[in-house]
Amino acid sequence: MPSLRMTGLCGGRVYLGTMKEFWLGAVLLVGGGWAWGQTAGPVPAADAPSAGLPSAEIDRQWVRASAKYDGRRNELLHDVDTVDAAGPFVPDWPSLGKYKTPEWYEDAKFGIFIHWGLFSVPAFANEWYPRNMYMEGTRENKHQVATYGPLTQFGYKDFIPMFKAEKFDPQEWAALFKAAGAKYVVPVFEHHDGFAMYDSELSDWTAAKMGPKRDVDGELAKAVRAEGMHLGASSHRVEHNFFLEGGRQQPSDLNDPKYADFYGPAHPKLSDDGDVLSHDWTYVGPEYLNDWLARSAEIVEKYHPDLMYFDWWVGQPSVRPYLAKFAAFYYNESTKRGTQGVINYKYDAMREGTGTLDVERGGLDKTRTLYWQTDTSVSNGSWGYIEHDTFKTPASIVHQLADIVSKNGNLLLNIGPKPDGTISDEVKQVLLAVGGWLKVNGDAIYGTRPWTTFGEGPTKVVAGAFHDTDTKGYTAEDFRFTTKGANVYATELAWPKDGRAVIHALGTTAGMAKVESVALLGASEPVKFEQGVDGLVLHLPAAAPTPYASCFRITFAGSR
Repeated sequence: MPSLRMTGLCGGRVYLGTMKEFWLGAVLLVGGGWAWGQTAGPVPAADAPSAGLPSAEIDRQWVRASAKYDGRRNELLHDVDTVDAAGPFVPDWPSLGKYKTPEWYEDAKFGIFIHWGLFSVPAFANEWYPRNMYMEGTRENKHQVATYGPLTQFGYKDFIPMFKAEKFDPQEWAALFKAAGAKYVVPVFEHHDGFAMYDSELSDWTAAKMGPKRDVDGELAKAVRAEGMHLGASSHRVEHNFFLEGGRQQPSDLNDPKYADFYGPAHPKLSDDGDVLSHDWTYVGPEYLNDWLARSAEIVEKYHPDLMYFDWWVGQPSVRPYLAKFAAFYYNESTKRGTQGVINYKYDAMREGTGTLDVERGGLDKTRTLYWQTDTSVSNGSWGYIEHDTFKTPASIVHQLADIVSKNGNLLLNIGPKPDGTISDEVKQVLLAVGGWLKVNGDAIYGTRPWTTFGEGPTKVVAGAFHDTDTKGYTAEDFRFTTKGANVYATELAWPKDGRAVIHALGTTAGMAKVESVALLGASEPVKFEQGVDGLVLHLPAAAPTPYASCFRITFAGSR
């Protein structure tokens, strides 16, 4: 039988050969991004780079892949519209300006944040591993390929069977957080990677249906509330729109349309100025935005969190109208249940006064009239679990907490559990040490409000996000003040070697009332003192009753 001659077209060139040569060429060329068929033109391989596709076509792939959830998604969007129409909050910024920070949140002061998910399996670099493993040339990309093989053979989805959470004990976690002194707990319900840690009816790619096959956040929610703490929920879903963009630049499993419902649109992130939201030109399609709104509403309806935490990108120009819809829905829905909820936002993602500002890994150098929050991680380098990590000291966390509270804020401290559901001993030790300090000194923290001045002393806080480790060590001259009832609390951030402390803000020249008594929290005897022109002079015992910082309760004459 004579050889059958075939033709093929690649790179603008026509190739002629036998059937054997043709299929040999097919095998060789697939790795280069093309699969050959029995027609004259090439057919893109499923894992071929797709960065050149129009944004609308990328979105159509995602829409088709997630169409099975359209019914439930539309029900949730209808719920949002119905609740928003009923008010009292409506989806515009003047209306959302009626937001008031609830009293429980201002009393709480200290919470626990949890970043846990598939990114804990590779345990390398940080929780942005899924993004950077697809960024050609990064250390994460090199590690991924060297450890697991080419991205066409092992992609991010392939970590799911390795994420088992077989030792996850939500009651044990909740007991630890309570012992740490936390008053609220905020697990990440979905991070930028798109893998939901709760039982979502809008995705199959969830911990309830894959991997652990448990509603891990739902179980934790019950345990947290059983311990008397408030529940928050953190959603980073909106950033998933661009998060895995690197996979489109090279052959990878991300390009295969059959995984589009997990990997998402993965549009190129177009920003002229880093995280300045007004300079972000990234494409965000209306279908994706409706899905984000529905997923956010689903969390609210199913788990009723007292707080919703969003990362920075909810303020992207295309997202803001949908954010306003969600905020009105959430404030209305939570108010019906008894207490209006809290929304944490970053930078200028929301209009000031419509939610509670969060400063990531940073702080302020003065008191803020509107209530605020810092979130930081016990880990120095990651929000999620990584191997060979290093951690903040209990002293640094206590100092940061005292500083933030004195300036009208809360501290949300993050931990990153292991993929098996355990929390490392190093993290436990830090949390329990902070909890031990709060057990003695909590009266100076919980339920307090800012005093007339936040503090005094030579050490200056470096203000702004990502500066929380830039402040130099505190001295015995550094104090932070709070007030509760008629009392003022002064937290001294180091113990004086000479047994003498001076609080200048309480001197008689400052128009201060006469001090009647001073108590050192944790000590059995009252503190001897003199109040003079230069300040309130305290004569202290030989040793501090607690490590890290010491708190004094100051009572004024006639205040009882």
